[in-house]
Amino acid sequence: MKLPLSGRALTAGAAAVATLMTGGSVADAAPSTEHPASASGPTAVAAAPDIPIANVKAHLTRLQSIATANGGNRAHGRPGYQASLDYVKAALDAAGFTTTVQRFTASGRTGYNLIADWPGGDPDQVVMAGSHLDSVSSGPGINDNGSGSAAVLETALTVARSGHQPAKHLRFAWWGAEELGLVGSRHYVNSLGSAGRAKISGYLNFDMIGSPNPGYFVYDDDPTIEKTFKDYFTGLGISTEIETEGDGRSDHAPFKSAGVPVGGLFSGAGYRKTSAQAATWGGTAGLPFDRCYHSSCDTTANIDDTALNRNSDAIAYAMWELSQ
Repeated sequence: MKLPLSGRALTAGAAAVATLMTGGSVADAAPSTEHPASASGPTAVAAAPDIPIANVKAHLTRLQSIATANGGNRAHGRPGYQASLDYVKAALDAAGFTTTVQRFTASGRTGYNLIADWPGGDPDQVVMAGSHLDSVSSGPGINDNGSGSAAVLETALTVARSGHQPAKHLRFAWWGAEELGLVGSRHYVNSLGSAGRAKISGYLNFDMIGSPNPGYFVYDDDPTIEKTFKDYFTGLGISTEIETEGDGRSDHAPFKSAGVPVGGLFSGAGYRKTSAQAATWGGTAGLPFDRCYHSSCDTTANIDDTALNRNSDAIAYAMWELSQ
């Protein structure tokens, strides 16, 4: 997630992907049982598979390794970003997605977006999930935003493993240069033109979903998308709040400005958890949701597994529900 205006390797990647795609020990991890018993109906809920948290964490481990091998970050225009994109693209290509790398320039460096389309579905009704893949230059960016990137990737791979063929077309995206001011996502939205934007029936954004002192925040933009996420968490018995800390500061903003229905999830950044929030969600009152926000300590140790698991499953639930 970018700062507010006021102060706000392909080879190794392919090997890791092969482990996940061929049913290695990571993919064999026991599934979560946290899908709600009922949200919008037992048939719909049953159609949305569990997202294996071990697989999501394996992607985070790979992103951490990439950052460690490339100066400690995965920032725009740096080798760590390119290696991150290569890793994600290799996974999607192996799973049967049609991938497109979109180039742009920001701050004198070349940046890249990665777009992945799942074959099938109505091309005039596109349900899209996205996250920014870049980190700040000061750290590896594992919660911000490896967490969203890994969960969106594993949701896409789950679509492929399950052979899911919804009525609407599914598209997934990983944005570059978000930390410089939503540059990659804005470039993409502008490149679509009005006709292309009109085909997107919903864009779902996931930026920081594994914060170590987590909250459960839902964007209050499009009412249908918002209700879908709230229904999911209600089914788990988890209260949610409207997301305000990151409002307009992540990659949903260019879509929203262009008239595309948007929604998303967030687990908190630099704001401090209140006593009421701690009583509702657990964790520690008075401390930030993520004390390592935009810092070098935003590593794989900076993730709450429970929040990451719940939010990853919520992504799949929403993608299945909204694409029928």
